Amino acid sequence: MITGEEFSLSDIEPRGPLQVKNQVIGILRQVDTDKVLAGVVIPDPSFKNAGNIGNISIDRNHLNGAPFDMVVVCEVLNPYAGKGEYRGKIIEVLGGINDNDVKSLALLRQFGLSPDFPTAVKDEVKDLPLNPTEEEINDEFAKGRVDLRRLLTITIDGEEAKDLDDAITVKRLDNGDYKLFVHIADVSNYVRLNTELDNEAQLRGTSVYLAERVIPMLPPKLSNGLCSLNPNVDRLSMTAEMVISRTNGEIIDGHVYESVIRSDRRMSYNECYRILFENEPLEEQPEIVDMLRKMKDLTDILKAKRDNRGTLNFDIPETKVILNDDGTVKDVMAYPINYCNGMIEEFMIAANEFIAEFFCSRNFPFVYRIHETPDPIKLQKFARVARNFGAVGTIRSNVSSGDLRRYMETVRRDEFKPALNTMLLRAMAKARYSSENCGHYGLASEYYCHFTSPIRRYPDLYIHRIIKTFLHKENMRKYFANHVEDVAQHSSEMERNSVDAERASVDAKVALYMSDKVGQEFDAVISSIIEPGCFVQLENTVEGFVAFRTLNDHYIFDERCMWAMGRKCGIKLTIGSKVKVILTNVDLDNNHIDFVFDENIEGGNRTPRKSKKMKYGDDTPPSKRKVSGRRRR
Repeated sequence: MITGEEFSLSDIEPRGPLQVKNQVIGILRQVDTDKVLAGVVIPDPSFKNAGNIGNISIDRNHLNGAPFDMVVVCEVLNPYAGKGEYRGKIIEVLGGINDNDVKSLALLRQFGLSPDFPTAVKDEVKDLPLNPTEEEINDEFAKGRVDLRRLLTITIDGEEAKDLDDAITVKRLDNGDYKLFVHIADVSNYVRLNTELDNEAQLRGTSVYLAERVIPMLPPKLSNGLCSLNPNVDRLSMTAEMVISRTNGEIIDGHVYESVIRSDRRMSYNECYRILFENEPLEEQPEIVDMLRKMKDLTDILKAKRDNRGTLNFDIPETKVILNDDGTVKDVMAYPINYCNGMIEEFMIAANEFIAEFFCSRNFPFVYRIHETPDPIKLQKFARVARNFGAVGTIRSNVSSGDLRRYMETVRRDEFKPALNTMLLRAMAKARYSSENCGHYGLASEYYCHFTSPIRRYPDLYIHRIIKTFLHKENMRKYFANHVEDVAQHSSEMERNSVDAERASVDAKVALYMSDKVGQEFDAVISSIIEPGCFVQLENTVEGFVAFRTLNDHYIFDERCMWAMGRKCGIKLTIGSKVKVILTNVDLDNNHIDFVFDENIEGGNRTPRKSKKMKYGDDTPPSKRKVSGRRRR
């Protein structure tokens, strides 16, 4: 943590694609201390290091006509100063404090996101067709692109998805092995190197899935149209074709090539699940049902292979916010996941591993997706806690992911597992992009990359570009060797920024959803404990805080055991404990939700008292640490 004495606003890295630096989002308030000072900007609490920045003084000649009590963008004029000494000028007025649109706009400014594309980018895409022309398709065939339009092909995604990156074909061979075709949108055919479109895509790095909107990496004409693998239209694609063993799930043979496909049907996860497990008929296309069953068989084989090698599975639900047409929050729930989500994930992992190994074995400059070995000190701290909740065994400093998986399986009581999974995830390194292949610890994979989502991730698009130069024997090895690490680092930074923005967006909507439910009782589970109190999670994934000072007893927190015990009553509060809580306060400025325990908790009575707002410092609830928005494969 950066302390106030050490902190300088100039130390904060530029935020987001717009590279925002030395700007703070906050509320402009009037002060009457002297004739020179006109007001102060109070930083938005969700702004990183807001507590270290403090209020920013605004002289009269730097108001620029901004009215007081409004949300504003403030440029700090002396970023090398310290807390309480910053002076700034107003460069933009966003609007009223309680306006939902203003809150959304403030979030975009804070994370350097723009829903609009530069004029130069719009000019490059304005003349692109809605679909590839017949002339273009024939020209591609003449260059060697493979015609797969007669191959039975489907897309499976969420009902709301518009940017369809991937399509699937599965066949069973005569010997019982499987042939898996993973068709990926050929975005690189339209986003050419060093164009305005490419420069903007690289700058953005990723699409950002906020609760109320998507900030796409590519203009919608490409992301939702020409590149999206929509049904019954010709699409240029990149196909990874793999032969997979029926016995152990290993890839026996495979190759990657440019292709043209025509998706036969756009399907959803829920629709496929109903066909596979509820026998819902699909009378007009029985051959699709047959292929879905083959896909299920192959999925089980691939999953068994990954389980055997020690892939870590973190069953931590994401939060889904359902909005009304006017943008208000209709409901909050756990993001619905079923078997078919995992089915597509298995196929994407197989393709990503195949492509990464293919290029690593040829020592070609490449962008890998890596997940490094966890910090042994953090693992030992986790193991001390896990043993108190039933885990058996020892975690060595060089523990493999397989050993760690088996260690977690020794925890027999299911109620402890979600909180322990969250703690273990916190002990892990963050996955990132790199030009060096270090493997993927969580997947127990020696080779891994992101190849399957070029519409929404720049590393995938860049990898497609590398694949094409390899296929066409273009002499680009030296060029890529000089650029892959920069692409990897910037893409990692933009990914972290998008995750923070998505989380902040969901937190704001969740707080708004809970704001009219003060006084209501909920079933909850204790998800984490810190010295001032414990975090509780409702069944719909909403998370809030119960301060120990609201209880009648004095609770002593034991960090080594991750529990708190009442000094007089002897009641022990542990992660995984089921409790009933009453909502007492929702702080919409900070997106903090406060509860108290209902009168009856195990072994004693508690008197609910109105909770005061409290600052969490560095200890944030688990829901603020998990990835929100569209699931990342």
